[in-house]
Amino acid sequence: MATQLWTHEQIKLAFHLYCQLPYGRIHGRNPEIMALAKVIGRTADAVAMKMLNIASIDPAITSTGRVGLGNASALDRAVWDEFQADWERLAVECQLLRQKLDSNFDPEPAPENDALALEDFTGKTRQVLTTQRIKQHFFRRAVLSSYRGRCCMSGLSDARLLIASHIVPWSQDKANRLNPSNGLCLSALHDRAFDKGLITLADDLTVILSHPVKQSDDAFVKAVLLPLSGQKIEPPERFSPLPAFIAWHRNSIFVDSQSKLGPTQ
Repeated sequence: MATQLWTHEQIKLAFHLYCQLPYGRIHGRNPEIMALAKVIGRTADAVAMKMLNIASIDPAITSTGRVGLGNASALDRAVWDEFQADWERLAVECQLLRQKLDSNFDPEPAPENDALALEDFTGKTRQVLTTQRIKQHFFRRAVLSSYRGRCCMSGLSDARLLIASHIVPWSQDKANRLNPSNGLCLSALHDRAFDKGLITLADDLTVILSHPVKQSDDAFVKAVLLPLSGQKIEPPERFSPLPAFIAWHRNSIFVDSQSKLGPTQ
């Protein structure tokens, strides 16, 4: 099997896992890679090599001088483009395909506000909740792994306090809800400040503080948020924030931008 050409489904599953693993953990000894290799009938080293081929067409990887293995096929590139065009469909499709291949595979629950027990629901409601959890799980793993499991503003590395924060909110851009380039790994505090438009980013990924933050008399705000002004976030290993997403947040969410618009008519 290992000498046969990779199928479309196998490459999709390799890309799906590529998105969710830190770059430094892409090797044949990784248990997750070994588990995927088992269900698709490949060796773990072959799966790791395929993922490194995919890395060779990842702009966030190549822009840093890393080249992956440089042997990406036309089908590898097609799968890359397929995900870029429809992250939601592919994330759910790959997760369900993986579950079909390995009946023992059980995705960990999304830790963000996930207090619902799926067994309490039936039919369509259960299906919706399951799909929602798959989406949240994929986005969280993809974003946190891209930022090496650390808040890109504070360096906090306790996963219990980290959020996969959307740059353009979930409700505003359906096409990019699960796009890892629409995410930042932030602590719960920094996520809240970003979500409320109290902080934003410049095009070069330096932090911009709003006037309410700059003028705050709160000792905690002064100690934790004020030092961020003009500091660059820690860049991700993969899936760098797209400039269009950053500009949207700065123009549509940042409170200083909103104050310049004046009252709505």
